[in-house]
Amino acid sequence: MKLALFQYPIVWADRQANLDLLEQHLAALIEKVDVVMLPEMFTTGFCTSRPDLAEPTDGPTMQTVKRLSAEYDCAIVGSFICENMGYLFNRGFFAMPDGNVVYADKRHLYAHGGEAEFFRQGTVRPVITFRGCRFCLLICYDLRFPVWSRNRTGDDYDVLLYVANWPKQRIKFWDALLPARASENQCVVAAVNPVGTDGLGLHYTGHSIVYDTRLDVLAQLPEDTAGVAIADIDVTDIHYFRQHSPLWHDADKYEFV
Repeated sequence: MKLALFQYPIVWADRQANLDLLEQHLAALIEKVDVVMLPEMFTTGFCTSRPDLAEPTDGPTMQTVKRLSAEYDCAIVGSFICENMGYLFNRGFFAMPDGNVVYADKRHLYAHGGEAEFFRQGTVRPVITFRGCRFCLLICYDLRFPVWSRNRTGDDYDVLLYVANWPKQRIKFWDALLPARASENQCVVAAVNPVGTDGLGLHYTGHSIVYDTRLDVLAQLPEDTAGVAIADIDVTDIHYFRQHSPLWHDADKYEFV
């Protein structure tokens, strides 16, 4: 399983410019990959006061993503501002080449940044199976909440994905929490974050990275640098590690409500 992290500046509030960037980055890939990860709200940046930027799941963002997923024969993962039945969502997507898309709305909304007033909270955390690997897709602030990230039976998923807009002033928490999630869930963690400065003046330094179950780094991108990093993920190694060190047997049992 080859997974690519796309770390680059998002053009503030310009959907078409960002869709064009996605197409350019895919065209520039020098090797075939199975999964491409994009930053959170990759078509707009972290806009939480622009309902005019919202679109349905059959709008231009997902039409383009599905077309490119089929053209490049890879899954594409990210999030966008979605309107559904009069509500707005920070909607994560896992789009597959056969046209199937699994959606996962952001659960934890960053109230300090106005997100909780703008979006409706997600309630479902799907596990997506693609090419023999099971993925769990979460969005940015969800990283801070280990219960929502929890590999509940110890073998629910293989790879935990985080797409984010995580600014520089809080990047040390990003750097600390990502390996913690890999350790406690005995999984691979893949996380992507943009670089550059957004329309609100917040600066992003990237720190996109992939950790394996042993906290070894499989791929990462330099700070403040646009680019692509590709990780080779061995699903059999994840299962081997869990079988020979089944820490989840000793975990606390609880139910989600």
